[in-house]
Amino acid sequence: MITQQEMLAHFLPILEIGGKRYKKKSMIRAKKAQAGQVVVTKTSDGRETQSTAEKGDWLVENQTSSNELYLVKAETFQKKYTLVQSLEKGWGCYQPKGETTGLIVTDEHLEALGATKVLEFQAPWRDTMIVKSGDMLVVPPEKNEIYRIAKKEFGETYVAI
Repeated sequence: MITQQEMLAHFLPILEIGGKRYKKKSMIRAKKAQAGQVVVTKTSDGRETQSTAEKGDWLVENQTSSNELYLVKAETFQKKYTLVQSLEKGWGCYQPKGETTGLIVTDEHLEALGATKVLEFQAPWRDTMIVKSGDMLVVPPEKNEIYRIAKKEFGETYVAI
């Protein structure tokens, strides 16, 4: 498995040359996660990754066809989302803010790292994450992490800027 640092070292130069800027176009639902809560992120093409909530983390639900769930650290959540409306049972509706740089993964990208159909790498939250040709690899403006967003969900939630 390729580490998070190896992924950054390999893809940051590629993203800086050929990446595009994107922002999230759709609202999200979110609430405070329970420490110890295990969240399995599933997209339209199956299981993507798994993470365990720590104190202060937020549980986020994207408004996509798969309603994927994932965890976000409190500090990151505050930077990326603004409350629009409080909902029932601790949930809220949030407007995304900020941007990301993304790159559509090609077969050549995978082959350069020794993979054919699926590349497994370490997600920023230390679990294994997969990426396939056609998916997006994205980095935040801080360029301190890299992760995958499945092709279908990326199209449902992001727009080029």
